[in-house]
Amino acid sequence: MPDQSSSVAGLQDVQARMARAAHDAARAVDAVTLVAVSKTYEAPDILPMLEAGQRVFGENRVQEAKAKWPALKAQYADVTLHLIGPLQSNKAAEAVALFDCIETIDRPKIAQAVAAEMGKQGRALELFVQINTGEEPQKAGIAPKEAKSFVHYCRDELKLKVAGLMCIPPAEDMAAPHFALLAKMAMELGLPKLSMGMSSDFECAISLGATHVRVGSAIFGARV
Repeated sequence: MPDQSSSVAGLQDVQARMARAAHDAARAVDAVTLVAVSKTYEAPDILPMLEAGQRVFGENRVQEAKAKWPALKAQYADVTLHLIGPLQSNKAAEAVALFDCIETIDRPKIAQAVAAEMGKQGRALELFVQINTGEEPQKAGIAPKEAKSFVHYCRDELKLKVAGLMCIPPAEDMAAPHFALLAKMAMELGLPKLSMGMSSDFECAISLGATHVRVGSAIFGARV
């Protein structure tokens, strides 16, 4: 369990760093949303963040989120919950019911499942297409060369309102070229939102146009 006072201090430090990065990039501070990554942490660890005013959180796994977030959302109805990990089609119904945003639309089968469930449940989630900017075989995401056709498929065939693009650069690479590539692709596709940047590189991501940064360890501390 993380020290709760240090977690709140971590949150405040990240918020201050985000504000400086936005200022240095001549961007409005409120142009960038902090997605606090709460995966592996339980409700008592998350409550101090909520009490401190944080309202946007990211989770990697549907089942883990389902175990803790319904009760937390009952207390804090204005929470926005992002799925930032890979989605399996057999979890689409649960994901659409629980999350407000899915950042990992990464193949036709998932896009189809999410579209069908949003129709059934009458929910309109915010959606990001995940791009595998490093074209890593072990990583989820659409290859950059296939992104245009996939986004058009989501929009035109499935009638999904794609809000933006998301990426996770290869750990061994400089992040900036991947962020620049994602920003260029989003601009070409007319997509206004970019989810990119994590604890080690969110300031770089902000300088290159991120609208959402996904930060966990810089807030909660290193996971053990």
